[in-house]
Amino acid sequence: MEEAAAEAVEVEEEPETKQKEPSSAAQEPPSPAPSASPPPAIKPGSVPAAPATRRFARELGVDLQTVKGTGPGGRIVREDVQEHVKGALTGGVTTASVAATPPLPDFSKWGPIERHSMPKIRQVIAQNLSAAWNQIPHVTQFGSADATALEAFRQRNKAAAEACGAKLTPTVLVLKAIISALKTFPQFNASIDPSANEIILKRYINLGIAVDTERGLLVPVIKNVDHKNIYELAAELRELGDRTRKNRVAPDELQGGTFSITNLGSLGGASFTPIVNHPEVAILGIGQGREEAVIVDGRIEPRLMMPLCLSYDHRVIDGADGVRFINKLIESIQNPEHMLLGG
Repeated sequence: MEEAAAEAVEVEEEPETKQKEPSSAAQEPPSPAPSASPPPAIKPGSVPAAPATRRFARELGVDLQTVKGTGPGGRIVREDVQEHVKGALTGGVTTASVAATPPLPDFSKWGPIERHSMPKIRQVIAQNLSAAWNQIPHVTQFGSADATALEAFRQRNKAAAEACGAKLTPTVLVLKAIISALKTFPQFNASIDPSANEIILKRYINLGIAVDTERGLLVPVIKNVDHKNIYELAAELRELGDRTRKNRVAPDELQGGTFSITNLGSLGGASFTPIVNHPEVAILGIGQGREEAVIVDGRIEPRLMMPLCLSYDHRVIDGADGVRFINKLIESIQNPEHMLLGG
């Protein structure tokens, strides 16, 4: 899964990497550790819960084996799942996903290995992604937009963009589509405050752009994108991306995002599940555009189709709103002139 790196990553410090000598396969293998008695197996379906409760738990990513039932005979009801999630968010419950990691086996028993210290930036990314995955009940909505008109618009206007010192990429045009969708559906431009049971709606739009660097994935933020025209956005995206890859981005430029985008189209692939960049509530992933045979007005035509993958926080956003958001994106991508004139 692709992911957005955490905010406030320190980028100045160079990671320290060390390499140990590979273990020899010819070395005498260590004595096997005493085998511990395995825990008793739990029979599938042994947890008493109604189908609706099981479906609700799956949507929230809750393992019913970890939930205490308060219904008749210890039966798990919907309220038990809700209380379990509330306890996990406030630190009152340790779920299986955040439980202590069991010790690793001795991999050198089966062949040579190497150990490398994890760079600090990778440690920060790992910590924040783990926290985001454990705290946010993720749902990913998939869609596909006909980007034929968008690509034609890009080809017609890329020379004008270059004259302004900008590069008109598909990502820039999708940024404009996101701005329009966020204005229509402000709950995607929000954060949740579980301690106060409040949703924080932000009246500004700052977009985080996932950038693949040699040190790891970083997410610099373009501020106040809704106040910039297409050429200004293109120029800033190009300049910020270049500085990020050269490790010249300041910590404050990695903060303040309200929504993130990650584009793997240049590398290939289609659909994937991006991880929401906490404390945001949504992220859009873009796959590689491909020509496909599509029926248009009763005729088969080659069209450039763009895969869209929208992950969001199910505590704040319902599935129906996820579909509406994707549909709004598709509408904007398929009508670029209308989108840019209106935005």
